[in-house]
Amino acid sequence: MIVLGISCFYHDAAACIVKDGIVVAAVDEERFSRKKHDNSFPKDAINYCLKEAGVSFDKVDYIGFYERPIVKFERVLSSMIQTFPKSWFVFATALPSWFLEKLRIPSILKKKFKYDGEVVFVEHHLAHAASAFLPSPFNEAAILTIDGVGEWATATYGVGKENNIQLSKQISFPHSLGLLYSAITAHIGFKVNNDEYKIMGLAPYGKPTMIEKLKKVISVKEDGSFELDLSYFTFHYKNKMLSKKFSKEFGPARKKKTPIAKRDKDLAASLQKLTEEILLKMTKHIHKETKKENLCIAGGVALNSVANGLIERESGFKKIFIQPSAGDSGGAMGVALYIYNTLLDKKRKYVLRNPFLGPGYSKEEIKEFLTKNNIEFKEYKAQELLKKTAKLIYQNKIVGWFQGRMEWGPRALGARSILANACNPKMKDILNKKVKHREEFRPFAPVCPIEDASEYFEIMDETPFMLKVCYVKKDKQKLIPAVTHIDETARLQTIRREVNSKYYDLLKEFKKLSGVPVIVNTSFNIMGEPIVLTPKDAYNCFKGTGIDCLVMDNFLIEK
Repeated sequence: MIVLGISCFYHDAAACIVKDGIVVAAVDEERFSRKKHDNSFPKDAINYCLKEAGVSFDKVDYIGFYERPIVKFERVLSSMIQTFPKSWFVFATALPSWFLEKLRIPSILKKKFKYDGEVVFVEHHLAHAASAFLPSPFNEAAILTIDGVGEWATATYGVGKENNIQLSKQISFPHSLGLLYSAITAHIGFKVNNDEYKIMGLAPYGKPTMIEKLKKVISVKEDGSFELDLSYFTFHYKNKMLSKKFSKEFGPARKKKTPIAKRDKDLAASLQKLTEEILLKMTKHIHKETKKENLCIAGGVALNSVANGLIERESGFKKIFIQPSAGDSGGAMGVALYIYNTLLDKKRKYVLRNPFLGPGYSKEEIKEFLTKNNIEFKEYKAQELLKKTAKLIYQNKIVGWFQGRMEWGPRALGARSILANACNPKMKDILNKKVKHREEFRPFAPVCPIEDASEYFEIMDETPFMLKVCYVKKDKQKLIPAVTHIDETARLQTIRREVNSKYYDLLKEFKKLSGVPVIVNTSFNIMGEPIVLTPKDAYNCFKGTGIDCLVMDNFLIEK
């Protein structure tokens, strides 16, 4: 039984293939197109998934799409009519994409792949819920989905049991925590649907002095439900998100490439603090209502790792599961599993523990690339390579790490990573300036073997997908300054040997040299580009940045 899941035409287009109930492959289209957050039809992602599954398109039994476009169009049409004539320009410019792409999924599949079968359309938040619960390790769990907007829903909660999902409550557009976060992201001078995570990094540099002002913009009830005061917004009828009233209350929007003022930092801190407050109220209410021990979370807001850490500590749930591609691309996995497990009523047999679901390259393919392009390299035996790489990191060299199949989702998890010495107090600035070419306030994440993690970090559970922020222990902060943020936290990744033995063993080799089992792990890309996919992408990034060494399979390339 082959089920193909697709997401596209909003942001983060992706494909996922499920073979007899097992996720065989999943990847974002951006990795092939090299266009960050590419939302176009994921033709290359689909072709890769088919290749990895070893099937041709005519062997696909079902295709699922991660939302119901006709319902979404009804919402857009309704909003435009309610705000006419102010909405006319936006509506007119949006119409072509609806009639040429967004409402024509079956015909696009027929044209590109000669597929003439049925396409199953699943509600956006149901696809999110399925992506959260169905690959989780739980037989029963509460489910929370929260993002900008799907068809009408902007947040839902419910319960998953065995292979069934029941969503019972929702908050509807235009009231959206995700859209509020994106709107203020734009006001602070960053890019919508791209830079929201920068607000998390900037927030600790400010003080939450504007929370009471923000509560004029969004009213929050004790159960975490909320309503926006729409007089502060224009996103429901314009391409611009905030009204002049917002600027009068909070000051003018910061222009890009201008210095980040104290007011911007304080607004970021206030927005993040309020977001955490809302999500904590939501999850406490869900825990009380559902009486479940486990919680699964999905949607773009589920990538807010600071809030996730707070939820784990204080919501009352014993276990929390967030799969690594919690945003829109994860809907491709959600719809594929929903069709197989729920609609076809087949028992669940897949747990997402290994995130390496993307393309990989063999030793022969990598060697051919290096030889063909006259790139000098040295080949090592596996253990010798790990000792050499650990020594380079210990000597404060920055290492591009390209191993095996690529990670699923926006976080580098040890397959397409840049690795560096967490013990070096200057490493954060070196990486931001010479390698990533990004803002100086941006923090870097640590990776640590699971059995060593509790010695360095205040954790309640493992965090293999780097989606929960925790506190660095007081007596360890000076040991790992490169990954200890200004607020004494870190976005930790824990690693087990059975998931990625090479990555795990490298940490152990570094510990032998330094006494510390923690290194910096950041995504193998520069600001504005997707994470590298191919050996060529990796080499170009290495060549054009301050990365000192490139390790691909067992080959070492040094500058």
